[in-house]
Amino acid sequence: MDYSKFKVSQLKKELKKRGLRVTGLKQEMINRLKETDQMFQQNNLTPGIGELIKGPRQSQRGTPSPLESEDHHEIREQHRLEREERAKITLLKKPLTTMMYFGLELWVILVGWCHRLWLNRKKVLVTSLLVVSMLVLYHLEGSHQVYVQRMRKQTVWCLYWIGLGVLSSVGLGTGLHTFLLYLGPHIASVTLAAFECQSVDFPEPPYPDEIVCPSEQSTYPMTVWNVISKVRLEAFMWGAGTAIGELPPYFMAKAARLSGYEPDNEDYEEFEAIMEHMSEDPQQQDFATRVKLGIQRLVQRVGFFGILACASIPNPLFDLAGITCGHFLVPFWTFFGATLIGKAVIKMHIQKLFVILTFSEHHVEALVDLLGKIPKVGPPLQAPFRDYLEKQKHKLHHKPGESVTQGTNWLSWIFEKLIIIMVVYFVISIVNSLAQRYAKRLHDKKRETQNHLHAQ
Repeated sequence: MDYSKFKVSQLKKELKKRGLRVTGLKQEMINRLKETDQMFQQNNLTPGIGELIKGPRQSQRGTPSPLESEDHHEIREQHRLEREERAKITLLKKPLTTMMYFGLELWVILVGWCHRLWLNRKKVLVTSLLVVSMLVLYHLEGSHQVYVQRMRKQTVWCLYWIGLGVLSSVGLGTGLHTFLLYLGPHIASVTLAAFECQSVDFPEPPYPDEIVCPSEQSTYPMTVWNVISKVRLEAFMWGAGTAIGELPPYFMAKAARLSGYEPDNEDYEEFEAIMEHMSEDPQQQDFATRVKLGIQRLVQRVGFFGILACASIPNPLFDLAGITCGHFLVPFWTFFGATLIGKAVIKMHIQKLFVILTFSEHHVEALVDLLGKIPKVGPPLQAPFRDYLEKQKHKLHHKPGESVTQGTNWLSWIFEKLIIIMVVYFVISIVNSLAQRYAKRLHDKKRETQNHLHAQ
């Protein structure tokens, strides 16, 4: 069938009929339909959502034939070799190729965005008019400016922490550990200030850019719950960002299940390998496989509460839970709702409480005293820590707008350099990831050409 003569609306209708993804460029939608046509011609099936969900490697009886199994292993091996080839495309090993592919991938992304904006030009027009109206309202003088400025400040503050949460979770190849770099130090600084000032009523401005003790102290004793309430918004928004960052593995697995095609993704192939181990004797499996199988069974059998349990604890294998939910077509709001509650409410309160208890004034003093008891290295390390804490306490008591003498401290110097190194590493990983994504486009195009020649 010549899909090139179809309109975009007709292509979307045909894709929806087959249970395939209906977004993307016109040529991408055409390629998607052609690939499914070839798949069903090879398996003598009629395209339909029921067969699509079963997948290309299953026969009508539901069991894979030897030929299908052999083809599946060949495809997986080909994907593995291509991934090994793409892994060599880095700034360290192939800088010129990496930068060229990075620029080409950025161009492809830009063209794709422009095309999607043009296809949705009515929505873009309405959104633009709404934005212009909000800008006019923002710059218009009046009594409403008090509320506008407050809303602007809160919106920017929330988006800042949501963005850091997304970066920590998705990361385009590697996550930026924004909890250790930003949220954790922020909670620690608020905790130290709260116990030093005996208040959380920090004036705004300059807080949160700079914390200054209020002129009047609270008559009530400072408690952990006061600090938790003070940093609740930042922690919740950061947790919500990490929940949003867990969506790509879910959508990838769901699209793979509906289309019947196995994506060229190492995490998804690991998930399929785990599925193959389910019938084995647990005593013959290593510890890592048993843990992964346990997470997969928990999510599959318990559903919402299983996802909630996996999201509520520090879990480096949560991508596996997302892939499992996508593969078994768990509804979006079931997955995202449980992930949001687990990460933004339960896990964040656990992490928050740990940081606050650690940096409470009496605990910090106890840790510094304990540091001094370490033989040989303890006393030299204890003095800079005490000096740093004293300077931080002194800064809390200066008046807003008053200049503070910034002394040099090797702790702050090391922390600043650590942040710079991690940010640079994160940027390099993004460049490598986008370059490898363009290389994957070339591999997919080459494979499509070979399949087309083989079909002829």
